[in-house]
Amino acid sequence: MTSMASERSWLLDPRLLKLFHECRRLIQSEFGVRLHLTEEHLEQHLADYVGRTRSAHLVRTWETLRPQIPHLEPEGTRDPPDRPARRYRGQKIADGNPGGESSTAETEADRARKKKVVYRGQVIG
Repeated sequence: MTSMASERSWLLDPRLLKLFHECRRLIQSEFGVRLHLTEEHLEQHLADYVGRTRSAHLVRTWETLRPQIPHLEPEGTRDPPDRPARRYRGQKIADGNPGGESSTAETEADRARKKKVVYRGQVIG
């Protein structure tokens, strides 16, 4: 069993600590969340916020920092490698129909909606 101090030994390097503070500052400015050095899963939180960011500077800073962090799970283990996560404005969105199956009530409602088109008060189609 390793202690938190031994897992965080990478933060003793001043260059890496500076990169961490840069990431933390960028995350706070974009998401309003302040990460602390004493958080239990700090590395995972960093990786999650970088995955949702729209800031190219944060991504570059993280790419410099990430190889130096031990015990960080690889990128591919969070999302299935064959199908990338759908995103809207940098945040993951839930799939409407992950299996591609839909109920008959939905399909009938969709068909009814597609048949009736109203344009300037006139029903078309």
